Amino acid sequence: MKLVAARAEDAERLARILGDWVRETPWMPCLHSREEDLAHLEMMIRRFEVLCASTWKGPQGFLARDGDMVHSLYLAPGARGRGYGSRLLGAAKARSERLQLWCFQSNEGARRFYAREGFVEVELTDGGGNDEGLPDVRLIWPGPEEAA
Repeated sequence: MKLVAARAEDAERLARILGDWVRETPWMPCLHSREEDLAHLEMMIRRFEVLCASTWKGPQGFLARDGDMVHSLYLAPGARGRGYGSRLLGAAKARSERLQLWCFQSNEGARRFYAREGFVEVELTDGGGNDEGLPDVRLIWPGPEEAA
């Protein structure tokens, strides 16, 4: 597996990874069509730094960030539990003094993953600020200076 910058031609595969996760997660409402997922990924590739975890099969996951805000981190089912998420986050940490992100409170696996990666939960909400209306949590990685 190698980490590479996402290209416009990766948008369809990345949109599929994101959309499949939404559709396979029982507690997650599916608010967007496949076409809207694709438009969202195309926008992120244009506007944000999007890094792909790629193998000979193509992108297996991605991390999208803008400055210190991580907007998305999604992996294909076969890429989960193989260190790809840690590698993607590690690359983002290497380019930032601090990172922050939002995660749904119901996503217990992601919350455990981020805790292992040094993120601290700093704010819980009732979901009024997200499109899905689901309770979420803001997490911060304080950076190498403060984490030490």
